[in-house]
Parts: sequence; C-alpha cells; structure tokens
Amino acid sequence: MPSAIEDAKPFNAKRAALAATIGNMLEFYDFITYSFFAIQIGRTFFPSQSEYGSLMLSLATFGAGFVTRPIGGIVLGIYSDRIGRRPAMLLSFALMGAAILTISLTPSYSTIGLAAPIIVIVARTAQGFALGGEVGPTTAYLIEIAPPEHRGLVVAWQPASQEIAATAGALVGVILSKTMAPEMLESYGWRVAFLIGAICLPFGLWMRRTLPETIPQSKEGAAAHERTNHLSLAGRHIGVIALALMILASGTISTYVTQYMTTYAQNTLHVTPTLAFTVSLVGNGLQIAGALFGGWLADRLGRKPIMVWPQLAVLVLTYPTFLWIVHAPGALSLLVGFGVLSIIGSLPFTAFYATFTEALPQNIRGGVFATVYAVAIASFGGTAQLVVTWLLHVTGNPLAPAWYLLLAAVVGLVAMSLMPETAPVKKRQGQA
Repeated sequence: MPSAIEDAKPFNAKRAALAATIGNMLEFYDFITYSFFAIQIGRTFFPSQSEYGSLMLSLATFGAGFVTRPIGGIVLGIYSDRIGRRPAMLLSFALMGAAILTISLTPSYSTIGLAAPIIVIVARTAQGFALGGEVGPTTAYLIEIAPPEHRGLVVAWQPASQEIAATAGALVGVILSKTMAPEMLESYGWRVAFLIGAICLPFGLWMRRTLPETIPQSKEGAAAHERTNHLSLAGRHIGVIALALMILASGTISTYVTQYMTTYAQNTLHVTPTLAFTVSLVGNGLQIAGALFGGWLADRLGRKPIMVWPQLAVLVLTYPTFLWIVHAPGALSLLVGFGVLSIIGSLPFTAFYATFTEALPQNIRGGVFATVYAVAIASFGGTAQLVVTWLLHVTGNPLAPAWYLLLAAVVGLVAMSLMPETAPVKKRQGQA
C-alpha cells in the first residue's frame, strides 16, 4: 500500500520522529504539571475547611481530564486513520494549547467565585479530549516512519517523550520551590510552570506542520481508508486488544501513582517540597533512559522478554522499596528507591507499545490504539491518585500506594506473558 512518505523526497525519518514527539512532549508537560501542583491548585480554585477536602477536589478535577479521553481517542484516532496522522496531531495540539492557557490565566476562587473552578474543569476536559486523540496517531505515525529493525527504538520516543515532559515539569517545580517562598508558589508559582509550557506551543505547531504524511494519499488509498470498518477489523484482534487494555491499565496506574509521589512525599512523608520535586525529577529522568534502552533491547532480543522480566522485577521490588522509604524517609531512600523502580518499570512498556502497534493493521491502527489507550487511562489513570489519597486517608497506612502498585503489576505481568511476539528479529529467527 503506497504512502505519502514514499513519494516525499528527501524524507528524514529522524526529523519526523523528533517533530512528532516534541509535540507529544509539550502536551504531556502541560497535562502532568497539574499533578505536581495539585496542592497549590486545590487551594487556589477549591478552598475547603480541610486540607484533605481541598486536595481531593483538586485531584477530582485532574481526573476530569481523563473522562473525555476515550471520546478524543475515538474521534481523533479514527480521524487520523481516514484523513491523516498530521491533521489529527495538529488538531489535538491546538486544543491542548487553548486549554493550558485557560487554566494558567483563570483568576482564583477568591477573585471570581464559583466561575473559577467551573472554567478549570471545562479546560481540563478539553485537555483530556486532546490528549486522548494524541497518543494513538503519534504512536501509529512513529511505527510507520521507522525501519522494521528499529521500530522498538523509534516508538520508544513515545513513552520517552512523556517522561521528558514529566522531568521538565519536575525540574520547573524544583527551581520554583527553591526560588519562591511558599506563599508565592501557591499564589502564582504554579501558573509560571504552566505558562512555560505555553511559550513552546508556537514552536510545536510549526514543527508538526512540517511532518510528511504516512496515510495513503492516492484516490484509491484514500477510498480504502474511508471504507474502513473499524469495529469489524478490531473484532478480529479482540484478544490482543483485551491484553493491551490490561497492560495499559497496569502501566497507567504505575505512571500516575509515580507522578503522585511529589504530593505523597510532602503530605504523607513530610519532606520538603524541594526534595519531593527532586525525587520526581530523578525518577522521571531515569525513566527516559529506561524507555529508550527498552526499545533498543526489544529490537535485538524481541518484545516479550523485555516486557516480562522487568515487570517481574518490579513486582518483587515494590513492597521492600516502600518499606524502606516509609521507615527511613529521606533523600537516600527516596532517590534510590524510586529511582530503581522507575528505570526498571519503564523497560516493559516501550516493548509493549511496539508490539501492540505492530499487531494492528494500518487502516485501524490510530483509532484502535487511541481508543484502547484512552479507555485504560480514563478508567485507571484518572482515578489512581484519588484511590491512593483515599487509601492513605481511610487506612492511615503510608504503605497504601504499594498495595495498589502490586495489584497493577500482577495484572500487567499476566497480560504481558500472553501477548504475541511481533519483533522482526524473532520472525526472522523463526523463519530460519
């Protein structure tokens, strides 16, 4: 099946991958930064008589961004399959930019009253719609521009770009917490963090406008994509889709509980904001390396070994790590403990991204990946931080996050062990 990039000369795959993932990185920076400043945002827009009530309302608004992600995944994912990857990625990026500007510039509850939280909730749902339609088209685009022997590494830039965004958000948090008094951080410091991401929006739009298209541009190719019956084709891959949903549920719980560690370190372990942000900075930085290394390994050793063995290691190490952190909270335990879990835990999901995308036909790839991803994220990512906060509150046990992470790790391990092997290197070995 011909594609636009076959006719676009010269084509620079590295530049196209960079352009796609830069946009993805900027979108995730805006989305994830909210979780880093959940305490300050809660006090700004959701004043309450209790600190717990304010934080829960703030996290509920963070979760509202997940409600519309399945809708965005379906709408923009199918749009990317029928019209093109580039238009879908441009649209999601523009929506995200408008939402982040709205949140960062909305006056506080004390200034405009009930209108403030309403505006923020609407903006968060718009962000969720945009991000729901971002991951599927971007991942499909990366797999389509990559040489078969390097698909794992190229697709690795999808999760790596998310971790780059989280690392940038944590770095901004460290700098702001070090240079601002607590009342300044609460008053406008978090707005500065959001606006830093907004400054990059024009650059991201420009980069995405230069991307070559990978969907067939001939009349015959376009007609074939227009006639695609997503439900019928997806039904033939129901087993892989079900396993992917389980793996993504496991991964998103791990991701958003990890992002919650900034709040957990401050509220539960009572460490300084600077150390809390530093833990997130180090953990997310290590996950960048882990994601790329996992992609490199998956191209050479196959997808399944890189999914199963690191996931098993995470299952074994999670509870002892939390025991250490809770009984000796400090820089050493937090940085080493979460650092080890971060780098090992990031290995399996790069291999999974490549496996799931390779297992889907091109003409449903964007829509199915986006929908499954968004449903898993909405169901489990949007509730992860609420569940952990609730568990900590009702049990009073600082080990509560470990229980939730262990459950997620078991589900992910079972599903990963059942996924098919799609790596070209393994297929060549089988044919030999």
